[in-house]
Amino acid sequence: MLQGCQVTHYLHRVAELLKLSRQENRMNQWEEVQKLDVRFQEQVASLYSNFPMEVREELATWIESQDWDTASNHEPMAVVLTSSLLAELEKQCSHQQSFCHRHTLKRINQQLQETYKDSPLYMASVIASFLREERRIIAMASEMEQGSQEMSMQNSLVPERHKYIDTQVAITRCSVQRLDQNMKVMEDMQDDFDSRYRKVFSGDPANGTPGFLKEEAFKLQEVFSEVDCKRKEVLTEITVVVRDIDVLMNSELALELNDWKRRQQIACIGGPSATELDLLQNWFTLTAQSLFQIKRQLDKLQELVRKVTYEGNPVDQQRAQLEEVVNHLISLLIKSSFVVELQPCLSNLSEKPLVIKTTTQFSTKVRLLVKLPEVDYQLRVKITFDKDPPPNRVCRHFTMSGNNTKVMDVESSNGCLSAEFKRLELREQKSVNGVKGHESFLTVTEELHAISYQAQFCIRGLTVDLETHSLPLVVISNLIQMANGRASIMWYNILTEEPKNLLFFSSPSSCTWAQLSEVLHWQFSCFVGLGLNREQLSMLGNKLLGPQASYNDCQVSWAMFCKENLPGRSFTFWTWLDSILEFIKKYLQNLWMDGCIMGFVTKERERILLKDREVGTFLLRFSESHLGGITFTWVDQCNDRNVKLSSVVPYTKQRLSTLPFANIVREYKLINNGVLSENPLKFLYPHIPMEEAFGKHCIKQQVAAFDYLQSDFMPISIVSDSRLADSPPLEMPVLSPWSPDTISQSLDPSNFLRDLLSENEMSLSFSE
Repeated sequence: MLQGCQVTHYLHRVAELLKLSRQENRMNQWEEVQKLDVRFQEQVASLYSNFPMEVREELATWIESQDWDTASNHEPMAVVLTSSLLAELEKQCSHQQSFCHRHTLKRINQQLQETYKDSPLYMASVIASFLREERRIIAMASEMEQGSQEMSMQNSLVPERHKYIDTQVAITRCSVQRLDQNMKVMEDMQDDFDSRYRKVFSGDPANGTPGFLKEEAFKLQEVFSEVDCKRKEVLTEITVVVRDIDVLMNSELALELNDWKRRQQIACIGGPSATELDLLQNWFTLTAQSLFQIKRQLDKLQELVRKVTYEGNPVDQQRAQLEEVVNHLISLLIKSSFVVELQPCLSNLSEKPLVIKTTTQFSTKVRLLVKLPEVDYQLRVKITFDKDPPPNRVCRHFTMSGNNTKVMDVESSNGCLSAEFKRLELREQKSVNGVKGHESFLTVTEELHAISYQAQFCIRGLTVDLETHSLPLVVISNLIQMANGRASIMWYNILTEEPKNLLFFSSPSSCTWAQLSEVLHWQFSCFVGLGLNREQLSMLGNKLLGPQASYNDCQVSWAMFCKENLPGRSFTFWTWLDSILEFIKKYLQNLWMDGCIMGFVTKERERILLKDREVGTFLLRFSESHLGGITFTWVDQCNDRNVKLSSVVPYTKQRLSTLPFANIVREYKLINNGVLSENPLKFLYPHIPMEEAFGKHCIKQQVAAFDYLQSDFMPISIVSDSRLADSPPLEMPVLSPWSPDTISQSLDPSNFLRDLLSENEMSLSFSE
């Protein structure tokens, strides 16, 4: 308890903190909350069910300068802080100019006095709790942004680049429109020349006297010179516009298309990349329209030349070359606009593209970025599996069943041409041309395959053969191979931007831990809603690479990642991590997203974190010895010299299939020498009350509508004093929270539980 002098000292300390706070003029915690994304602000808002958020807003700096954690356990300090808070709020009321706001604060002040004046400890604990939760939410938001920070920096110039491309496309369109006007002027000039020429050289006396015709001949020569100059001018303008389009296509549009393809690779391995195509489609379509318009202008020039030609005509000298360049650009633009919008993926596993299971339906989709009404229903796309395999490649062979030919249709949403292939299946061929296939030195999940898409584009005398292909994909025959298949897809797309290197795993490159850790963060963010923070990634780096001063530049080989077992284990690093992902997705996602699970922490780090915490403080971590398991460790005893920690045998999917993990944590009990104790789990690390953290995630048991006693499963560990003193892992029953065999070995037959539990009973019954 604080004595009078201690309280005085504390008040002086508060005054100093307030002064320092004003001097530093830095962003306080509440200001950080204001800058959070809306979804995180909603989480903060949910904290204020027992305390007015208006008070938090008005007294943000003052509230954050107090030691509420200490006050929540020391009543004299809590009394002082409660009185001070009410006084500060009263001061704010008196300073308010707005009548409505002043009235609201007075009403809140009165409510606080009625609710908390006689319960200062409760008020201190409430404020300490929401401050702690705010910090956790801010940290969570910061960690989620961390994964995409590098990409955000890289994309910071993207809007400026997009504006530049918009400008260049618009300039090109204006230049082409101006060419149309010049073509019209040139046509009028040529018609005038033609009319004068016929008049002068027709030989009809009615056209005028010889003197007049001589004068007209001089004017005809002037008009001819103007026509010739105008033709040269138009040809020069066309040459400039064509050159500008060439530069636009081969620099800006090609760069944007390659960036989109890289973003698609990143999205296929869980990365937060935008893969919309509407912007690219707009640029490609406008550029194609400009090229086709120039093609029409060149045709018009040829038509005018047939009417009026002469020696040294510039059109005859330049038109054919310009038309060849324009046709080449049109062909190049249309070929590059034929893209795979949706990479092949199983119909029921769209979040795991590029891993296809035999005899299981998958789908894919192609799109043409050039939107031209004339070809709405003329493009027929055919797909082929492993169309052009690398020479001397030894691997399995497959046949594809399903409709592999489809006409591209116009999508009503954006007007683009696309073809989506659904219900395709692969079947392995045991032999090819009667010859049994050779065994590959690569594993099934290291064999890379590709799907090719072909079409023929015909318009305005042009025929363009289109072909594109999927990213390299893996074909599995059993879902057990899915994890390793995903590993191959991740590794390929981390390390290369090559669109089709099917021999990549013949000699796979290593990657840095910085590259791999970013992808692991993406995997968790994509599949279970919350990525990994620095500490969690550091623990994973330690597990894979051992202790290092810095992990970022450490090299990770393909074998280390998913071929070689971890030391002392029967599984690889990726198999272990993927099993945790699936485990979270199925059983723990809400707890994971809420930040309740620390997850990746070594036993050594666990002891460091808990050694200075009060009894009952616990944390949750994933098992390092089980594939898909979670355990909790708590401070069991604590004195001046040492701390005793207890851990429970990891819960796996078999145990969590009958009871949610949040219920297990809340209902957990210990039987120590026959005595059923209360739940030893009091505070989730660092100091969040267990009920506050897990209560909202618990599932209420259904109550039967009969006069039966309600029967509940209760998670219980049985331990003797001698075992507890050594702090070994506490044994949990294999099939249920109760295990009669374990109880019979641990308890005296005369114990009261012998009467309570029969050999076949697995639950406690409570009378309602």
